Parts: sequence; C-alpha cells; structure tokens
Amino acid sequence: MQVKKILPDGFGSNSYILTKDGKNAVIVDCAEQSLYSECLEAGLTPCAVLLTHGHFDHVGGCGKFFEKGVPIYCGELEKDFIFSDANRSIFGGVYIPEFEIYKTLKDGQVLELGGIIFKVIHTAGHTAGSVCYLAEDCLFTGDTLFKCSVGRCDLPTGNANQLIKSVKKLFSLDGGYKVYCGHEGDTTLDYERKFNPYGKI
Repeated sequence: MQVKKILPDGFGSNSYILTKDGKNAVIVDCAEQSLYSECLEAGLTPCAVLLTHGHFDHVGGCGKFFEKGVPIYCGELEKDFIFSDANRSIFGGVYIPEFEIYKTLKDGQVLELGGIIFKVIHTAGHTAGSVCYLAEDCLFTGDTLFKCSVGRCDLPTGNANQLIKSVKKLFSLDGGYKVYCGHEGDTTLDYERKFNPYGKI
C-alpha cells in the first residue's frame, strides 16, 4: 500500500491518499477540494473518503468528492455532529460543505475499499465519534493521537477522560504501526508508547 501525505494549504488537516493497486484511491480525511484533482493527476480514481471526525479542517474537500459520487464514511457517533449547530459554531462559525455520509462505521468493523482492508477503532475524546483506521502497517489517528501529544478536548463533544482512555486503547494494539496524524509530523506507535506522556496518565 502506498500512502501519499498531502499537507494543508493554510489552516487544515493532513490528508492521505492511499492506493494498493495504483488505480483506485482511498482518502483519509479530506481537508481540501484540490485532493480530487491530485488523485486524477496521479492516475487514481477516488473510490472512498474515510473521515476520522467531522471538524471543518478535516471535511473541507468533502463537497467535491460527494458531487463526484464518491462515498464518504465516518464513525457512527459522528454523523449527526458533523452537520450540527454545535460543530458549525466552532470559532464563531466555520464552513462545512454540503455532503452526505454514505455509511457509518462501528468500533471493530472491518471493511475493504480499493483493495485495502481497514479496521475501525472508536477513539472518543477529541469528539465523541472520533475514529482511527488501521490499514496494513499504518494507523491513521486524526486528532486523537499526535507525536508526543494528543488532540484538544475542549470543543463540543470533547472529553479529556475519554481521550486518555482512547490513547491507551491505541497503545494496547499489538504492533509498532506507522502513525499518520491529523496535524504535524508522523510517528510510530512504538515511539509513542515510550515517549508520549498522555499514555502514562
């Protein structure tokens, strides 16, 4: 599996374009509309978007993908929050594009998209419905886990105690996965087990 990291243009999240066969692409978090053309320029056909959560900086490009008929997935507890007044009111009012969730995903659910097997891990704390995705030797953590840090928990549906439990849940996984975060740099689960202070609370 190839992972292409797309850095944000301005205030946005990291986005990831994944391909197994060099033909189809799965996007993990969709910060900007330009991701669609990035896929096409690479000769890839987008077949799905996986959202770790519904904050505006992670869903900004979803309107374009929805317009093109690409199915968008999120955690089962996040769907209603994405389009809620509480989410839209963050920072005094943020833009959430028009799109629909094709399917919601449960904790522990396994699905195949574009020839890639994903396992869904519910990781409440940054938002109540946040999820992470395991795919081969990679873990996509959104804003749950960062290098030596964690996501904020002071926005609507956030919860500090749940976030710490979710970090420990990730640390209990069997493996030293490559960790691709929603912001800043990449890390590994082995590194975070040793050095992330939030796993020791």
